[in-house]
Amino acid sequence: MRDADRRLLDRILEDLRADGVSVSDGFLPPADVLALAECAALRRARGEFVPARIGADASLQRREDIRGDLICWLAGVPLAAESHVLGALEQLRLCLNEGAYLGLLDLEIHYAWYPPGAAYARHVDRPLGRASRRVSLVIYLNAHRSPADGGALRIHGDDGRFRDIEPVGGRLVLFLSEAREHEVLPVLVPRLSLTGWFRGRE
Repeated sequence: MRDADRRLLDRILEDLRADGVSVSDGFLPPADVLALAECAALRRARGEFVPARIGADASLQRREDIRGDLICWLAGVPLAAESHVLGALEQLRLCLNEGAYLGLLDLEIHYAWYPPGAAYARHVDRPLGRASRRVSLVIYLNAHRSPADGGALRIHGDDGRFRDIEPVGGRLVLFLSEAREHEVLPVLVPRLSLTGWFRGRE
């Protein structure tokens, strides 16, 4: 592993231990951001994106007033750019296990595309009674973004304060899934990301 990669991983571990949240700019270079955005566009053209739903199992339902994005799970054979980022995330999973003993077994991940007007209300990523999701992650795939475009990730703290994270292309956000409330603020310009969870045993 390169020294720069090791320093990044060490800092991510320090952030998660200190605050439960880590933000890393430039996790993906611009060329990779563009390549993944093209993969997502291809999958949208194929009709692989579907409206996201809330709930679990038989209670799944579409509620655009709560969650307005469209998603595409990465399953089966990935495209070339997807394979590259999945390899980087596998390396991250191994390092998180080595440095923090999190017991992370695999990755569950999908594209999330928010059209103008969409948002995702305040929620937690670990459903009641299900403990497998340990670390939530987002990689933003927006080549050009400004705060006026909306769609910031708002992460709430236990003290009533919150932190807004702009969806800047190439930025990686990690946070501990348990009891960490967060939301996606209303989007004015379409917003794209890879979103998922490192999972352990139930």
